Amino acid sequence: MPSDEYVERDHTLHPPALTPGYRTSVLRAPKNALITPKPTLSEITGPVFRSDELGSLDNDLILNFSKDGLPIGERIIVHGFVEDEFGNPVEGALVEVWQANAGGRYRHKKDTYLAPIDPNFGGCGRMLTDANGYYRFRTIKPGAYPWGNSRNAWRPAHIHVSILGRGWAQRLITQLYFEGDPLIEKCPIARTIPTVDQLRSLIAQEDPASNAPFDARAYRWDITLRGRRAAFFENTDLPGAPR
Repeated sequence: MPSDEYVERDHTLHPPALTPGYRTSVLRAPKNALITPKPTLSEITGPVFRSDELGSLDNDLILNFSKDGLPIGERIIVHGFVEDEFGNPVEGALVEVWQANAGGRYRHKKDTYLAPIDPNFGGCGRMLTDANGYYRFRTIKPGAYPWGNSRNAWRPAHIHVSILGRGWAQRLITQLYFEGDPLIEKCPIARTIPTVDQLRSLIAQEDPASNAPFDARAYRWDITLRGRRAAFFENTDLPGAPR
């Protein structure tokens, strides 16, 4: 049914595919204009995940890879809400995260940065949103690291995030940055974001009211996914109505 389809993605809200300042995009960017086909059943539906399919520590990156101690670094909590573009909560969305450790090193065989591997930190986690679209995880704040875009290029602290909502059309892969990091405005990847307001939507804000006393600082970061189309009549309070 048309009401099951998702609103067309607004490409002005996303970075252009080709941004020469971000060197890798020159090789990755498509050479031809994009084509938007009519959504099929495989795009407007998606896998359904159950809470019992996830481990009890999947959303605790401080403990889920711990071997003989705790990971080194600043302990933080990241939390927020996953909503569609009309403000409706997305229940049961799978939120997956992966990141570098406190020294800026990934647990990956191709990461050759000289910072050491933390034997008690895996850097990966996942969780499901609740009925209100809420998610929460604990982790170690990642460190900045150098990368090959130029001789003195450094990535700001960030966490990679993948969100899969109610359908594949709601799939979003992005990065989360942290409030107050001076490297954000210098980063060629972050600078591909079209406007300042859109860049701010990728920056988690400090949330002292949600701190865990004598344990971890908290950051709030809300996520917006595509919404479903709806046929509107007199009642504009129907789920999916623009607000």
